Amino acid sequence: MITKEDYLSGQVLLVDKPLNWTSFQVVNKLRWEIRQAFDIKKIKVGHAGTLDPLATGLLVICTGKMTKQIDTFQGQVKEYTGTFVLGSTTPSYDLETEIDKKFSTTHITDTLIQDTTKQFIGNIQQYPPVFSALKKDGKRLYEFARAGESVEIKPRTVNISEFEITKINTSDAPSTDSINIDFRVVCSKGTYIRSLANDFGKALHSGAHLSTLRRTKIGDFYIDDSITIETFISNLKTN
Repeated sequence: MITKEDYLSGQVLLVDKPLNWTSFQVVNKLRWEIRQAFDIKKIKVGHAGTLDPLATGLLVICTGKMTKQIDTFQGQVKEYTGTFVLGSTTPSYDLETEIDKKFSTTHITDTLIQDTTKQFIGNIQQYPPVFSALKKDGKRLYEFARAGESVEIKPRTVNISEFEITKINTSDAPSTDSINIDFRVVCSKGTYIRSLANDFGKALHSGAHLSTLRRTKIGDFYIDDSITIETFISNLKTN
């Protein structure tokens, strides 16, 4: 049983972030529930690494004095699984925005897909998506994008230690010109899987966007050890 004093002194909570929730919404929800359960006026709660609203999976939540460890947790290696759709792109590199361009996939073979992953292993230069929360001149990049304003984005060096294609399937793709590929990626802090999808499509001389994303690991924390928000609330009420 986790007590009021435990939360204040510091806890690390592993939460399975649901689809369409922002990471900040999860933090705010858990903070509110903890305060209500123990009649606490103020408690520090934060997360160790943002997940986009359209992504699900492992969110490391820190409370109390453990929030001092957030930077340490954020810097650890992360693992993701998900799906790229080959044959089309979107401005956000995922399903937040509509498809803006379509490309041929007739030249793409399973062998080409597998061989192309090798280009992305190790230290690579990656441009963050313009639809991201990174700041430039005091504004979020997505603010420029949604206003239709162009902005210069500088590349950053990220590391991808593992990039595995786990399934190639045309039968469940959104159109006959599309190819769905499932993947698993192990990467450093700051890696955008949406950008990886976009760059992967370019490397195939086609286009691609991210359709699903799930974070499965952060350092030594695993998704299998996480709980849902509903379970967390239920556990609080039974304490």
